[in-house]
Amino acid sequence: MNEWDFTRIYKDLNAFEEDAKKLSEDIDGYNKFKGKINDEKSLLDFLNYDEEVVGNFSKIYTYASMFYDQQQKEPSRQKVYATANDLYAKYVQVTSFASSEILALGEENVKRFVNENKELTKYAYPLDKIFHNQSHIFEPKIEEIMANYVQVTNNYNRLYDMLAVADGKSSSVKLSTGEEIEVNQSNFRQYLATLKNQDDRRIVFEAVFKGFEAHKNTFAGIYNGIIQSDYAEAKNRKYNSILESFLYGNNIPTDVYLSLIKTVRENTDVLKEYYALRKQYFGLKELHTYDRFLDFASTDKKYTYEEAKELFFESVAKIGGEFEKVAHEVLAEGRVDVYPHEGKRTGAYSTGYYKEGPFILLNHTGMLDDCFTCAHEAGHSIHTTLANANQPVATADYTIFVAEIASTFNEQLLLDHLLSKTTDKETRLVLLQSAIDGLIATFYRQTLFADYEYQAHKLVEEGKPVTVDVFSSIMKDLYLEYYGIDLNNEPYKEYVWAYIPHFFHSPFYVYQYATCYASSLQIYDMVKNNVPGALDNYLNMLKAGGSDYPVEIVKKGGVDLTTPEPFMAVCKRLKELLEVLKNELK
Repeated sequence: MNEWDFTRIYKDLNAFEEDAKKLSEDIDGYNKFKGKINDEKSLLDFLNYDEEVVGNFSKIYTYASMFYDQQQKEPSRQKVYATANDLYAKYVQVTSFASSEILALGEENVKRFVNENKELTKYAYPLDKIFHNQSHIFEPKIEEIMANYVQVTNNYNRLYDMLAVADGKSSSVKLSTGEEIEVNQSNFRQYLATLKNQDDRRIVFEAVFKGFEAHKNTFAGIYNGIIQSDYAEAKNRKYNSILESFLYGNNIPTDVYLSLIKTVRENTDVLKEYYALRKQYFGLKELHTYDRFLDFASTDKKYTYEEAKELFFESVAKIGGEFEKVAHEVLAEGRVDVYPHEGKRTGAYSTGYYKEGPFILLNHTGMLDDCFTCAHEAGHSIHTTLANANQPVATADYTIFVAEIASTFNEQLLLDHLLSKTTDKETRLVLLQSAIDGLIATFYRQTLFADYEYQAHKLVEEGKPVTVDVFSSIMKDLYLEYYGIDLNNEPYKEYVWAYIPHFFHSPFYVYQYATCYASSLQIYDMVKNNVPGALDNYLNMLKAGGSDYPVEIVKKGGVDLTTPEPFMAVCKRLKELLEVLKNELK
């Protein structure tokens, strides 16, 4: 079975609808706590009730989002997904009183409750976070008013999905060979890597990005609405900046974000050197963004999904033990939706909920990159499984800040395994290119996007107008700064900001790909070199789930992200890989 087995969650759609109806009633049940969280017992009762409701909601939302993402064009599935989003908006609205009432108990009293009542121990960290955020939480009436706007702002996300995916269509293009191919967001990257004719690559690229250009003003309006909503939230909650509003809750210093951008901006020379090498090697008069994926090695090898899994299993066997066992579990039948088709969400992810565990979405097309994607998403699922097995519901969910460590750790594990299997020059070139392009995509590219988000939001904070031209101008400047590529010579690429779903769904998310990559590189290096305690430290970090502030959890794995050293290590790694590639190309 290469599709999700939805019966692992609900036997049918009727069962989902019954649960959704019951959850709506359970959310109404919060009203019995309103104005009554005033002592140790009422606090415990509320937290236990909330844990049960949130657990049920996680089940409902996991099912709804997976069901929708498998075929976003079907109205019936859109309705299921909307139901889950509406329930979330209702939950936020109805429970808006809770934090204020808990704060009213007083930090010292709550700490005493936790110390004296073992049943409250599992809630120690979530309660600590509430008091950490207390300067940005208001009296219940104000919280209720602010919660009323959640559903309105969430509609921007839905509008983006409708425009970018549901209304999107495949395009038929004719290549220089006379061959006609169907191109869409799911498959165009594989053509850019394999088509030898530059004009063919241009045609394929433009077939996808023309759609973003055609709706540029609508995309800009949606994105502006999201940024304005972020700004309103930051102002209302009295944060110093929009950036702080997204980082403060997890106690992440804004200096971590800004240090990342600063370090990468100061180390783009090696990136430009790599693209200069590409331009020279392929004999291009001018390097365009759609030329960045050309394969150095001429190989037609494709990897079935079964082969991708087996390669991953071989790589984790070198670690063995509990890690290897869980790696097999997360790729079991019915847990992975493998192949792309029109209407299916693009990209890949791991999702899930506490009781049933993780599920993975892929869009496997047989490329080498797909093997690494399989390993990457399995890393997320391994993390989820270990956290769930070692944490109560209240602290099982880890934050985005640590989420990409396990995934990129797996990528490096697979890379070393594949490099150790072959001395064939062509295959080694493919692997080295994959390693370099993967590093650039995860570290440099995501930092570029983080830089973009920071600048776009900063303009709104400064009261400056943000239009489609402004959004595109920022992107042009950044591509020149980071890559040395002038987007003025490349129609449509300036609208790449509209292509990135994270900008619309998860503001200030992408920087964490870069920080996590830096962390995983350092952790993997310690594990690979058998540093005493390194593997145990890594597994303990994964098992910690969301039981502490993320910077502290990463420290459990042996990495301090409050310093620039982890970021510099990635830049150094790129230089090393580039030198190896140069030698292989001789």
